[in-house]
Amino acid sequence: MQLSDFDYPLPEDRIAQRPLEDRAASRMLVLYRKEQRWLDRTFRELPQFLTPGDCLVLNDSKVFPSRLYGHRERFSGQVEVFLLRPVSEDRLTWQALVHPGRKMRTGERVHFAKGMTAEVIARGPYGERTVRFECDGELYERLEAIGHVPLPPYIRRPDTPEDRWRYQTVFAEQIGSVAAPTAGLHFTPEVLEACRQEGATIARVTLHVGLGTFQPIHAENLEQHRLHSESYNIPEEAARAMREASRLVAVGTTAVRTIETAMQQGGLARAQGETGLFIYPGFEFKAVGAMLTNFHLPRSSLLMLVCAFAGADVTLSAYRHAVESGYRFYSYGDCMLIL
Repeated sequence: MQLSDFDYPLPEDRIAQRPLEDRAASRMLVLYRKEQRWLDRTFRELPQFLTPGDCLVLNDSKVFPSRLYGHRERFSGQVEVFLLRPVSEDRLTWQALVHPGRKMRTGERVHFAKGMTAEVIARGPYGERTVRFECDGELYERLEAIGHVPLPPYIRRPDTPEDRWRYQTVFAEQIGSVAAPTAGLHFTPEVLEACRQEGATIARVTLHVGLGTFQPIHAENLEQHRLHSESYNIPEEAARAMREASRLVAVGTTAVRTIETAMQQGGLARAQGETGLFIYPGFEFKAVGAMLTNFHLPRSSLLMLVCAFAGADVTLSAYRHAVESGYRFYSYGDCMLIL
């Protein structure tokens, strides 16, 4: 498998820059893997494709305002610190991305607001930094006050107050992600209830989205690529609901990776830990029976996961159809249900 096998052309105007006013109004391309055909539907019709015995597996990770703007000590120019994950028990030392990177050397201090500074204490192999905060009050409370929503770089506008709740699923609970599990953005409480009315159960797992989402694939040969690990948690209640289901419908690539990580480690049981599972064609799925996912960037690990599940040829053909049919792409875009 070569990286170039997972490319497709996408006009710039197909990249959604803002969310729809109605979450559930997104279009939904329904792809039947075995029959290699698809249907154009809307997300609000999702419950019609569920049956008794299905279990919707949701990632309840919550995005926090992880993008900070400040200035270096003794300098006036603005710098950006994008927090990725805490790496100390007191949650004051973080792995982060910084911009401009060349100027942010070890020992540099950054001031964000009164009573809140950070020191760069280490540099990582891909340009990431380790920063240590000094802060008056609880750090997450300060982030809520001064941090910005970490919109992805292909959304070419500043974040707005609307993004605070719109770039967040309605079932988000566990703080820790720096990017939304975007397949879940389409759900409303009404759609979730309609899924239950069709006989589906719901299991909530957690996978905190981190650097792996932003990490480009440098190796042309996929077997040489390694994902950064991300933390996950499967509560006992969720594990039991998944074991009792006749089909697991994973909502998003993060739910897929959580489920399949558990299967590799012995089965659907209560578990927590770190996963760097990289899924690409040739991977043997042991539990996921269907998945809902947004449309992903070319040459990305997320697109490779979808190709592994549905088949590369039919997936890329469906993507071409979506481009030609005016579907909206990426985080605030439309979705695909793969059966």
